[in-house]
Amino acid sequence: MQNILQISWIIPVLPFLAFACIGLFLHRWPKAAAAMSILAIGGSFVLSLLVALKVFTGDPGQVFELSARWLSMPGLRVDMGIMIDPLTAVMLIVVTTVALLVQIYSLGYMDKDPGFASYFAYQSAFAGSMLGLVVASNFGQLFVFWELVGICSYLLIGFWFGKDSAKNAAIKAFVTNRVGDFGFLLGILFLTIVFGTLNFGELSTQLIGYDNIAVLLPISILLFFGPMGKSAQFPLHVWLPDAMEGPTPVSALIHAATMVAAGVYLIARAFFIFSHTPQAMFFIAVVGGFTALFAASIALVQNDIKRILAYSTLSQLGYMVMAMGIGAMTAGMFHLMTHAFFKSLLFLAAGSVIHALHEEQDIWKMGQLSQKMPVTTWTFVIGALALAGIPPLAGFWSKDEILLGAYVGGYTGLYILGSLVAFMTAFYMFRLIFTAFFGSNTNGHHAHESAPVMTVPLIILAILSIVAGFVGSPYMNNIFGHFITAPGVVHHEANLGIMVISSLIALAGIVLAWIIYQRKIINHESLRQRFSGIYNLLSNKYYLDEIYAWLIAVFVDGGARLLEWVDLKIVNGAINGLAFFTGWSGRTLRYTEDGQVQTYALYLFTGVVIILITALMAVFTAIV
Repeated sequence: MQNILQISWIIPVLPFLAFACIGLFLHRWPKAAAAMSILAIGGSFVLSLLVALKVFTGDPGQVFELSARWLSMPGLRVDMGIMIDPLTAVMLIVVTTVALLVQIYSLGYMDKDPGFASYFAYQSAFAGSMLGLVVASNFGQLFVFWELVGICSYLLIGFWFGKDSAKNAAIKAFVTNRVGDFGFLLGILFLTIVFGTLNFGELSTQLIGYDNIAVLLPISILLFFGPMGKSAQFPLHVWLPDAMEGPTPVSALIHAATMVAAGVYLIARAFFIFSHTPQAMFFIAVVGGFTALFAASIALVQNDIKRILAYSTLSQLGYMVMAMGIGAMTAGMFHLMTHAFFKSLLFLAAGSVIHALHEEQDIWKMGQLSQKMPVTTWTFVIGALALAGIPPLAGFWSKDEILLGAYVGGYTGLYILGSLVAFMTAFYMFRLIFTAFFGSNTNGHHAHESAPVMTVPLIILAILSIVAGFVGSPYMNNIFGHFITAPGVVHHEANLGIMVISSLIALAGIVLAWIIYQRKIINHESLRQRFSGIYNLLSNKYYLDEIYAWLIAVFVDGGARLLEWVDLKIVNGAINGLAFFTGWSGRTLRYTEDGQVQTYALYLFTGVVIILITALMAVFTAIV
């Protein structure tokens, strides 16, 4: 027990040390900065493997915790510490694996960038923040690292701050997440007021037998506001597609495996709270299911390769959140793990394409890339097959477990919705593939395969996208579900019928994309013209950005102008009016000061007379 605790705290510290060293000493030596960053995350990766090995060879229910008092005052106590359990171990492996591969890939992608050293400093800070969030033993500590993740994402999304689009995207991401984090912070404050602690273990113990829904429901909804922002759930989803303005490796890190996964991880970590309130669980399931369908529908018509992947990420995050809401926490975490591998693969492969085509991102300006970029092409295809849920790739096992949970749990509507999303996912991914990699356009002829420093991470992630799902398959006795579980979590036996139906649905999506975009039996331009209304609605993302802009102009800007008028006319007017009255009084009264004794005697006599009259009137009133 002590051995694992003694090394666990080093895991988030190493990237922070790299960040400090790069910022203080290595800024002038970019290659040394990159080496320091990669060595640090590599060390965290090795330590995470050791921790996971210790956890998964022990008792599944065993929890290792070490805490020290950080802040104590009447009514508030916050500890700093680490908590290691199977959920933590899985997240440590996911975060360090993807972060390590992304940083190695970045050596090639960011090679000639003038901010090379700063980029790796931010990457280290982000990795340290995310790992600190994962090992946190209480809500207070988790919130600190939660905010650090937000700051680092702001820096990485806006890394190319010379571009207005990148700068605005960073601000949009930061502000949108502050909305969600405000609700999250209120939920944390209510927890400490009601229960007197923020420690996960202590809260879990106190909630045994606690059934005051009037208290737990608002706390649960407020806590869920955090995941709504971080994991980009409707209506706080608008920041994630614009965040594609950052470097593509940032998209792979933030939007595939780490930052956006933090919200899903929080729901899993606090599942002992959410599972006490069926109303909150239903709300979470509905928000997740709606987000999955909503984002998938937008992805159907996008033309930017990174935006297609961004809306796909939104959709899959909705899948995970829906799984949490229906009680299938294990399935949600399983999909989080597999999705991290194949979605980071897809983003990095897209980055390889963009890099080869000199920053071109429009899929209609690509074509025949498979001939010039075979490694990138076939690793991308593997990632897309995994995302579509084609057996036996990783996404098949995790997606099917979510659909199984919805079907067996009696959530028929969500099962149908999830199946529809699976069809749409397969369609829009292979629309991309048939257009960009196998299309007739010859714009891709001048492309070339990326350097090994970029393609080797793609191959590793492709292998993980194939094999990672087997740890949760029935053929390996669902090892993943054996360890990743909690009270109230629903487990179901594998259902061959669900597997077959979901596979056929995904294949149908691929075949339809092949008919339209490869064989061209159906002309996609004529389809676009025939359904122009729907196409424009989806292409403009349901006009939500325009609606938000209008709301901001009316309520935020309008409110600011109203408050400005109140400040200038009423507040300043009252102060200026008082100053004028004081000045006027002084100017008027100065005429009473003429320096003559006779005048002052008259004032004294007048005052005495007034006092006497007032006293006599008071006596007369009392007698009457």
